[in-house]
Amino acid sequence: MKRISILGSTGSIGRQCLSVTDSLPGRFEIVALAAGSNIALAAEQAVRHRPKIVSVATEAGARKLCDMLSGSRRPAPEILFGSEGIERVATHPDAEIVVSAAVGVVGLPATYKAIECGKQIALANKEVLVAAGEVVMAAAQRHGVSLLPVDSEHNAIHQCLRAGQNREVKRLVLTASGGPFRKTPISKLGRVTPKQALAHPNWKMGQRITIDSATLMNKGLELIEAQHLFALEPDQLDVVVHPQSIVHGLVEFRDGSVIAQLGSPDMRIPISHCLAWPVRMATPAPRLDLARVGTLSFEEPDMTRFPALAIARRALAAGGAAPTILNAANEVAVREFVDRRLGFCEIAALVEATLELSERRGEMAEPQSVEEALAIDHNARRMAAELLPEIAAMAS
Repeated sequence: MKRISILGSTGSIGRQCLSVTDSLPGRFEIVALAAGSNIALAAEQAVRHRPKIVSVATEAGARKLCDMLSGSRRPAPEILFGSEGIERVATHPDAEIVVSAAVGVVGLPATYKAIECGKQIALANKEVLVAAGEVVMAAAQRHGVSLLPVDSEHNAIHQCLRAGQNREVKRLVLTASGGPFRKTPISKLGRVTPKQALAHPNWKMGQRITIDSATLMNKGLELIEAQHLFALEPDQLDVVVHPQSIVHGLVEFRDGSVIAQLGSPDMRIPISHCLAWPVRMATPAPRLDLARVGTLSFEEPDMTRFPALAIARRALAAGGAAPTILNAANEVAVREFVDRRLGFCEIAALVEATLELSERRGEMAEPQSVEEALAIDHNARRMAAELLPEIAAMAS
């Protein structure tokens, strides 16, 4: 029986992870959960899975959770909150695998602590590597820790790479569905609403990643993550738009062979692959029926329609602090768009302006520690907030 801690248990990946473990009773034990602000769901998870520790975002949330669990007949878990709580979940001595699925850089310090404790990491939080990739990968190598990618695209690449050796790889190709606006006239993108942007055609995901998929920023962040995970150069990483979301990633080897991983667009497949590694296990995900799918199509991404991808590519090539700043500014921009204070087309504009301002101020040095990465992230958010009124006015 494998023992698991989950960071971000009430989010999309966390819920699907628990769905996978529920489908295979006796294979997994949930020892610790870190949730956010969804206290009602955290309480349900605590009662169902009986973890030893549950952490939530705030002290008020912890008090509410205590009240909700006070009537349970089962022994209540230790209830914690904040950064100390999530780190306790990540470093629980009984946990063998830590699923890092908290959204944003909030998951970075706890994931790093788990690596220092020698935990195997199932990584669903791409911001961990985007914000501090060199630092995190060095720690993983130092402590002999495996980082197993949960993102469907990186998990696909992880599987495809088993067909050869890294030195034989010519390039990696991540697929993108193109989101809900692949065919929307560019002239109409400025009037896109959050509700429309959250209507992904293929995947059921959390709010932040769904908006990022609509702008294709998600694919840019994934390119940065892939560079760190697979130790390749930026010019060995590519993106192709694949509307059906059946092919999740491809590896082209130097002999011309291309290995692809296919599957239904269901996150329970890569989650189960990571949890069961190095073996495979059954999942509750639907089986892929290619005859029913009928057609698989591919196209180059339209950089005019998706400027965020081009901006992310430049950040990848620039290196240093650029990826950290890119991610921080994008988090601010997405939040402002969801709150209707920023237009859809201005998401990329705010990110680009923040990167340009950082460069003018000479604040592009690569972080050498988690603390430095968080400081760069904080500063970039402050700059994005300063630039927000000017960029928001561009839509009017």
